[in-house]
Amino acid sequence: MPRASCTRGRGTVRSSRSKFGTLPVVAVLHGAVVGGGLELAAAAHLRVAEASTFYALPEGSRGIYVGGGASVRVSRLIGVARMMDMMLTGRTYGADEGHAIGLSQYVVPSGEGLAKGIELARSIAGNAPLTNFALLQALPRIAESGPAAGYLLEALMAGVAQGDAGAKERLNAFLEGRAAKVQHR
Repeated sequence: MPRASCTRGRGTVRSSRSKFGTLPVVAVLHGAVVGGGLELAAAAHLRVAEASTFYALPEGSRGIYVGGGASVRVSRLIGVARMMDMMLTGRTYGADEGHAIGLSQYVVPSGEGLAKGIELARSIAGNAPLTNFALLQALPRIAESGPAAGYLLEALMAGVAQGDAGAKERLNAFLEGRAAKVQHR
């Protein structure tokens, strides 16, 4: 069984360490995800919001401006207009609304976030390591590049990832009908 680890607690996640790091970051959110907390959450690759989660960027009403990367990360998640609304008017979003606009990928009942986060971490740990590396390193860069460069980088990363021995075995298992079927959960 693949190994996964989980760190519980508070800390800082730098954009370069999370966005282009070597390990995917799964954040479990509950309660107030406000200001710097939202900036920190936006730096994660996957975000699981418990039902108690709410999001806010009160910096505008406090006479300050975001300073932890929100201008880049949060605006890319929800769009400039929504972020501007949050900062100009103090608008907040609950867990379900936040999920609908892109602040989280999952919403779970209160108290179930850590279990879901660990489930996701174990699933990620079961992927081919080179594929995870390609996703962390190439996908954000492809998304930010023009189409021609994006297609080229995609083709290069596909070639690298598919050249891995583990990936070849997984592909053979699929072609021979030995691989697990994709199922909607």
